[in-house]
Amino acid sequence: MRIGVISDTHLPSIIRHVDELGPQASEFLASVDLILHAGDVTAPSVLEWCEQFAPIKVARGNNDLFEHPQMADRHVFDVDGWRIGLVHEVRPESRPMAELLEDGLGGTPVDILITGDTHVQRLEFREKVLFMNPGSPTLPHHKEVRLGTLGLLDVSADKVRAQIVVLGQTHGSPNPGRPAQLTICRDAGGLREL
Repeated sequence: MRIGVISDTHLPSIIRHVDELGPQASEFLASVDLILHAGDVTAPSVLEWCEQFAPIKVARGNNDLFEHPQMADRHVFDVDGWRIGLVHEVRPESRPMAELLEDGLGGTPVDILITGDTHVQRLEFREKVLFMNPGSPTLPHHKEVRLGTLGLLDVSADKVRAQIVVLGQTHGSPNPGRPAQLTICRDAGGLREL
């Protein structure tokens, strides 16, 4: 399964959809089977736009003042035997993964933890958990509106390939995002990075 990961869309009132910044986000989301939005959607129209591409799950962000049937404070679910947790805010700086899971998911163990909030992309594997923050496709690194980053998970029963995808450049406003990728696998010894 191909999963698109998005967070912190924060569209200003002059922009209705992410694709008004360029076709890159639409092209990317058209290639996925499921979309995970890690919160701070800020406008229901963003979810309507996402749903044209694939089913969606949404973590409620601190700026999400509306309801949606697929929005919850957190989601924990399985894909091909991998337990995925989705929540808006978990600050990972030098904290043990057990603390992050406690703060974000009430201590529920997961293989993959997806968060948003910081607008800065992050991808790492530590303490047997793949941690991803896709950054923001529209307000990367809290700079002005411009193209930023998304995340991608290619999930199979024995392997997950994770990527940070840089959407491109906005004329006059360079994209501060940086691509990243890692692959983890599951075998008799548990989870490990390839």
